[in-house]
Amino acid sequence: MAVGRYPEIEPYDHGMLDVGDGNLVYWETCGNADGKPALVLHGGPGSGCSASMRRYFDPGAYRIVLFDQRNCGRSRPPASDPAVSLAANTTPHLIADIERLRDHLGIDRWLVFGWSWGCALALAYAEQHTDRVSEVVVTGAATGRQCEVDLLTRGLGGIFPAAWARYRDSAGTVGPDGSLPAAYSRLLSDPDPAVRAQAASAWCAWEEAMLPTSGHNPRYDDPAFRYGFARLVTHYWSNGHFLPYDGVLLDQAGRLAPVPGLVIQGTLDLINLAGTPWQLTAAWPGSELLLIDDAGHGGNTALLSAIVRATNRYAHPDGNADA
Repeated sequence: MAVGRYPEIEPYDHGMLDVGDGNLVYWETCGNADGKPALVLHGGPGSGCSASMRRYFDPGAYRIVLFDQRNCGRSRPPASDPAVSLAANTTPHLIADIERLRDHLGIDRWLVFGWSWGCALALAYAEQHTDRVSEVVVTGAATGRQCEVDLLTRGLGGIFPAAWARYRDSAGTVGPDGSLPAAYSRLLSDPDPAVRAQAASAWCAWEEAMLPTSGHNPRYDDPAFRYGFARLVTHYWSNGHFLPYDGVLLDQAGRLAPVPGLVIQGTLDLINLAGTPWQLTAAWPGSELLLIDDAGHGGNTALLSAIVRATNRYAHPDGNADA
């Protein structure tokens, strides 16, 4: 099967969950309705789920749950509408949404899988609701720290100088804190649609420049996606990811000692320059770090296969799996 993942499948159930604050969150379940529950947390913030994310799990063994986080994907209202407020879109809101979804689906405990921002959200959720998490698998390790944001918005400028210069110049006036995400967030709230559109294009061009091994992402061709995605990323990155303090997810990783965990990380993932995967596994008792050669933040065949092997490990502890 392609890149070591399971074949494409369709949901056997889906819906829109009212999570309050005028928000409806899209969710879907795939695989075996009586299987081991697994929750998928997408990246961004604001990327939304894709059909490919269903394929990391054995559909005969897992009850696979995906949802689009507030204001993105199929959830409503969309951040692509500039009139939509993001005031009720924070990490505590998303954690509460996860718990509401778990209760809605009648799930006691589930494996939690997250990629990139989904990793940070998985850690934030699991550290608060350890009793509801059976295992954690993450990749593209992120912990929502300021040093990670600084690396991605300034530190990589020396590696991609031409792309960074365009990104920096498009930010316009930067405040005294020097925050490029905050500068872009202001542009994305400008009353002029042309200013908003240009800022969204510039932000997404830099996002793509940071992933040189991934090729062009066609979702960036959609102006509505570009704008909504850029709004949500800058909203989180300019507000400390709405975490209690910088570094809290590493500080509290010891709470995850009862939870088996695996960090699957590409050796070419540029977030490694912040030391995140090593710091995370050092702070999380019992976790494992699996390094995948030649894989960047967007992954490669070997990294995708490693994710499948990890989920098979937890679904088939006896080692019997078809993938």
